Amino acid sequence: MSNETELTISRLIKAPPSAVWDAWSDPAKLAQWWIPAPIECRVDTLDLHPGGGFVTRMREGGGDFQPHIDGCFLEVAPERKLVFTTVLTEGWQPAEPWLALTAILSFQPQDGGTLYTARVLHKNPADSTKHVELGFHDGWGTVIGQLAALLEE
Repeated sequence: MSNETELTISRLIKAPPSAVWDAWSDPAKLAQWWIPAPIECRVDTLDLHPGGGFVTRMREGGGDFQPHIDGCFLEVAPERKLVFTTVLTEGWQPAEPWLALTAILSFQPQDGGTLYTARVLHKNPADSTKHVELGFHDGWGTVIGQLAALLEE
């Protein structure tokens, strides 16, 4: 991948990797922080194994839930790393998402907390630019902040 197709964001969270993993692996906790508030998140599928489904929905203002992520986990290393993609759905089924991406999430112990890093890979520079224009840094930054707030209480 090149700098033209990869977006990265990191934050030090004052909680151990086990707590970050717990917030990722518990659907009720994930729903609390995975989408920027005040938009609501519903976790429909969180099957944490390679080939397992990852499906979330979102809604704003009490309306109907709309698609958010419909993807597939590629790699699952508890308390260390999660990799998912939107170009496949559960069971390795090919998909045609509105935005093709692969997210590599790492949870590294650092300074008594966790360095949470999200690397998001796109198929071409145009898709990466589209993601930036859609608010990648604000959106992903907000949800990592919400995760930190949940864990640092």
